[in-house]
Amino acid sequence: MSLPSRITINEEGPREGFQIEPGPIPTADKIALVDALSETGLTHIQVCSFVNPKKVPGMADADAIACGIKRKPGVQYTGLWLNEKGLDRAIANGCLDIIGKMSLTVSVEFLRQNQNVTHEENLALMRRLRDAYIDRNIPIDRVMVMSAFGCNFQGDVSPDDVLARVADLVEMAAERDMAIPMLSLADTMGWATPERIKRMLGAVRDRYPDLPLNLHLHDTRGLGIANAYAGLEMGVANFDTSVAGLGGCPFAGHKGAAGNVCTEDLVFMCEEMGIETGVDLDKLLDAALLAERIVGHPLPGMVKRGGSLSAKRKEIAA
Repeated sequence: MSLPSRITINEEGPREGFQIEPGPIPTADKIALVDALSETGLTHIQVCSFVNPKKVPGMADADAIACGIKRKPGVQYTGLWLNEKGLDRAIANGCLDIIGKMSLTVSVEFLRQNQNVTHEENLALMRRLRDAYIDRNIPIDRVMVMSAFGCNFQGDVSPDDVLARVADLVEMAAERDMAIPMLSLADTMGWATPERIKRMLGAVRDRYPDLPLNLHLHDTRGLGIANAYAGLEMGVANFDTSVAGLGGCPFAGHKGAAGNVCTEDLVFMCEEMGIETGVDLDKLLDAALLAERIVGHPLPGMVKRGGSLSAKRKEIAA
């Protein structure tokens, strides 16, 4: 497929990162990072998660984060939840855009580690969430298959495994005449390679050619940007990213698990390839450096260290 002319970036660094940093990180610093990201041209920022604070203490201040940010027109601010209780908390908070998602997981062992439920229990939970969204007129922007490229607990997964979960989600939506705006494939534990990306996307496209795709890529083994490039080559135009490479799943079974592919590195690559992102790279680099100062240790993003080529070209020209 030809490369997309423009991509959409969903920034997840504040939620993805601050859920795993040992901290404690002051709430004001978390808010400051969201506010800095709001000035970059990003149109979607996931700011927090409404989950059990005993299991994810870094999100114990989710309500304060959500209500402390300075909302910028044109930016969608969202949260994450895993069940109806989390959804109820997000709605009661009243400060975020409530956008529904439904997710299933290929790896039953990761599902147990992450949510302490079986596949059958998760199916029932997603049906309840689906009904809650419909009953409350909450829009759904995607369905997601987690551990879609491999699992630290169960090993490799096949395209058939992934297609089975996609079929479950498609059936679930059809039961209530619900449209699926987008399917997200998540490399939750960093098992993807460019070849696996292309094979899995090809299998999904063969079965569901009209379903728009998103990639949620983790950089656990250093292939995040290479996998994003493979997705671009397959025509994917929607990506989840994390500023400075913040984050990681606390239940992924990998010490030091990395967050999503780094936002500024993806923006830089696309900028150099002539693919529009709508993001101001200079402002994004400032936000990445702020994220690093907040956590107090080096973060994996590369362009914040090396700088953009546009800045270097201006320096040379001067």
